[in-house]
Amino acid sequence: MKKAILILLVNTFFMLGYAQDSISTKQPSIGFKLGMLDFKKTNATDNLTSAAPYFGIQFFKGFGTNIDGMINLDVASLKYPYYVSKRIPEAKSSQYYFAVDANINFKLSTDNKKVVPYLIAGVGVATDHGAYYTAYAPVGAGLQFKAKQGSFFNLASTYRAELSPLTKMHFAHSISYTYPLKLRDKKPVMIPEAPVVADADEDGVSGDADDCPNKAGLAKYHGCPVPDSDEDGVNDENDQCPNVEGTVKYHGCPVPDKDKDGIDDEADKCPDQKGLDRYQGCPIPDSDNDGVNDEEDQCPNLAGIIGNHGCANLQPLIDRFSANLKFASGKTLLSKQLLAGLDSIVLVMNAYPNMSLAIGGHTDNTGTLKINQKLSEQRALTVSAYLIKKGIAIKRVTTEGYADTRPIADNKTIQGRAKNRRTDITVLY
Repeated sequence: MKKAILILLVNTFFMLGYAQDSISTKQPSIGFKLGMLDFKKTNATDNLTSAAPYFGIQFFKGFGTNIDGMINLDVASLKYPYYVSKRIPEAKSSQYYFAVDANINFKLSTDNKKVVPYLIAGVGVATDHGAYYTAYAPVGAGLQFKAKQGSFFNLASTYRAELSPLTKMHFAHSISYTYPLKLRDKKPVMIPEAPVVADADEDGVSGDADDCPNKAGLAKYHGCPVPDSDEDGVNDENDQCPNVEGTVKYHGCPVPDKDKDGIDDEADKCPDQKGLDRYQGCPIPDSDNDGVNDEEDQCPNLAGIIGNHGCANLQPLIDRFSANLKFASGKTLLSKQLLAGLDSIVLVMNAYPNMSLAIGGHTDNTGTLKINQKLSEQRALTVSAYLIKKGIAIKRVTTEGYADTRPIADNKTIQGRAKNRRTDITVLY
């Protein structure tokens, strides 16, 4: 949690510092918004709040023609639906919920357009009545509608991904109105100059033919200098991108972004791979090369499997502890010595609360299918009952009987039938 808060503060100061040193198109603006927090229900949640209204305050500052910084402060009253596995006591009444996040908005056009779509990415942290803290990463999209004197309406929707164990993924939908802290000056009234017949700027264009009588220009531009349509300091005759603000270094074009990840190549440490701003333009790393990135990997320095969130495959360990779960012919009980072997499985389940077990009971081919089906179910329940008795939650254990339909040895021999009178335990993540 402390790491998430630190990331939020660093991102915020970066945005504010960058805004002071760069040429921006959007003035510092304040906004007010109304919205809805939408917590999707899953099998792992209690019947707590699934959706709740909220209101908030926003601060905008443009970094450039296509990038805005945005800081949100949201307030709501709700019952936060923690995952049941976190064992947070269920709220008896709605509690105050505060959230603050810092974002970068990547606009697909400039602010002079009436409607501008944009993408949102950032990081945030929230508190549930000051008792619990949750970090999240908002990503989404929005539409900006131009109003008067630098004001805008915004419609936005973000998916708030989990960045801390207590965080419950959810969506935030909002509508807001923002206006600049300093309203734009109205266009000054232009007082027409008296007609000049002489060629005051000595550019060879005189009288009414000179549209810029006080600036030396060219005849093909009616006495005006070569225009600079995008006002980037590179005139249109030398500007390879005359309608987009750029730099002299790139002949009037913006700094390129070869991998189209919204981070220009000069700031991108991985210019040929799409990445994220918080990784300087590189993809989310996978330190142990197990196919699960570090933000989702619960064991980032030890190669594991996707099903166990990047941690080791537990099935071989469970197979070893359950190898001796064999039954006498026609019996459903195990000796205390054999059941004691399940204690090791209890220790593994306590260490990995996200895993569950599927227990399958089996018989040899002696007897009828009806008798064997009931016998196999009771054998699976014998193992399940022992685990539950040792403190494993009943919802983490399922049982199934397979009678004699899944033999692992030849039922024609005594030794084979003995191996088939068993229970198998399968790990579910």
